[in-house]
Parts: sequence; structure tokens; C-alpha cells
Amino acid sequence: MTQLLHVEQLTKKYGDYAAVDLISFVLEEHTSTALIGPNGAGKTTTLSMLAGLVTPTVGTIKLQGDAKQDMRSMIGFLPQYPKFFPWLSALEFTEMAARLSGVPTKQAIAEAKKTLEFVGLGEAMNKKTGTFSGGMKQRLGLAQAIVHKPKLLLLDEPVSALDPVGRRQVMNLLKALQQETTILYSTHILNDAEEMTDQLLFLRQGKLVEHGSLEDVRARYADPRIVIEFDTVEEVKRFTQKVAWQVASQGLVASVDVQMEGIEMATVLALLNSESFAVRKVERQTASLEEIFMKVAVV
Repeated sequence: MTQLLHVEQLTKKYGDYAAVDLISFVLEEHTSTALIGPNGAGKTTTLSMLAGLVTPTVGTIKLQGDAKQDMRSMIGFLPQYPKFFPWLSALEFTEMAARLSGVPTKQAIAEAKKTLEFVGLGEAMNKKTGTFSGGMKQRLGLAQAIVHKPKLLLLDEPVSALDPVGRRQVMNLLKALQQETTILYSTHILNDAEEMTDQLLFLRQGKLVEHGSLEDVRARYADPRIVIEFDTVEEVKRFTQKVAWQVASQGLVASVDVQMEGIEMATVLALLNSESFAVRKVERQTASLEEIFMKVAVV
């Protein structure tokens, strides 16, 4: 995959307070990355620096592309609380955003119409933004961020203000957008991060304290237990009597702490097969993203 964004030692200080403290990471093209952390962790400050709205104290931000290309045309940004001119229609506002981002005047209105259709505002494009509901405003905010087809899309809590139906609709839009752009978004809705993420970045007190793919992060914080679901309670009893390991059991399920017992998954599977146990499933118990979040991002 091609590297799109390289961030090195990025820092923002206000006096002696470091809102963001020496964070470094890389984004690959056409990936989705979740920036996760509690309030005050530095998520919004990080996104604002990447968007060019806040000047870093130190550090470098390198965005791959044509050196002659205006950075504004390469980045789309949706703030957590987007603001609009209430006297403008959605079409007028989106066209203005397109022109400000470098779309030629003759193309701006066509791109604005196409983008508003994409985000589900086609029938409302001529309505004044002052009449829009919260969900419609969030869609309009997304439209202004993508109308110029940016290479990097930055989203600050893009679904936090939406109801479950609106959240699902916006998440589906973001999944579709990932085919065309690279997405970095902050969120505290961990289910969304599990659903649409290639990479996780955990911030705590301005520092990057954990990062990696969802699979890699889960593996690092996995519970060292193998969970076995049997067909019958009798099979559970036969298993516990057969092995010398300490086994916790409840109903049809037995679990073994393989780290404490010093065994591997292969050993458990070999035993189950050799003794012809009636088993429904065998799996390594994984930590939820919420459990990982509490371990690494909350002091």
C-alpha cells in the first residue's frame, strides 16, 4: 500500500501544557483510522493541526501528492460542530466550499449537486441551511468536506450527535467513501471503531499510548483463556475429569487459562479430537475494544 500521510513528533503546547505531545504515525492510502481517547486526550487538536487550522509547536506533517497542489484541495475536514450560513441553501453552501477548495467555478455547482445527492440531501439542496435538522446539518458538513474529492478526509466525532438511524446512514456513507479517499476520524463510539477501522490510534493526555490494527491490538490485550462450548453438560464434566488442568465451567462452556497451564491451542485441540469430545466451538477469548480502551486510554 502507498503511504499518504506521515506525522512525526507532532506537538502542540499552550504555555507549559502539551495538548498533543510528540505523536508519530503513518496513514496508508484508502484506509480508515480511528483516533480514540477520552475528552481532553488531544484528538481535536491533532485533527486541527492536520487540517492546517492550528499551527504545531514542533513536528512535521507530510502529505504525499503533487508538490504544486494546494494543501486545501487535498484535505477535507468536518469539525465536531459544523457551522453554516443560515441564509444560504445547501447547494449554495456546498458550491462555495467547492470553489474555496480549488474546484473550478464551472465545475463547482455540478460537483455540489452530485455530492449532495450522495449524502442524501438531493431533495433538500435548495432549502436554507437554517431550516435543517441536526442530522441534515451533519450530512451537509460531510458534503462540504468531500465535494472537492480530497485525498485525506478528517472527521471530528462525525456521528456523535446523531440518532441510531442517522449514525448508521453516515457510517454507510463513510464506508463507501473509503474506496476513494483516506479517512482519519475521532470517535468515542467504540462500536463504530470496531466496524470501520483499519488502524487504531489511542491518545491519553496528548500522548499516543497504543496503535495498530484492530486484530493486532486485540492480540496484545487478549485474555489468555481458551473457551470451549460442548454439546452437553455431560461432555463438560467428562472434559474436566479427563484433564489435569484447572478448568472453569458453567453450563455448556469450559475455559482453560492456557498461560497459567503452559499449553497451546494445538494441545487443547489435539485432546478434544483424540477423545472425540462433542464440541460446538473452540475459541480464544478476546478483549473487547471497550476493555482495551479502559486499559490504555483511561488513567
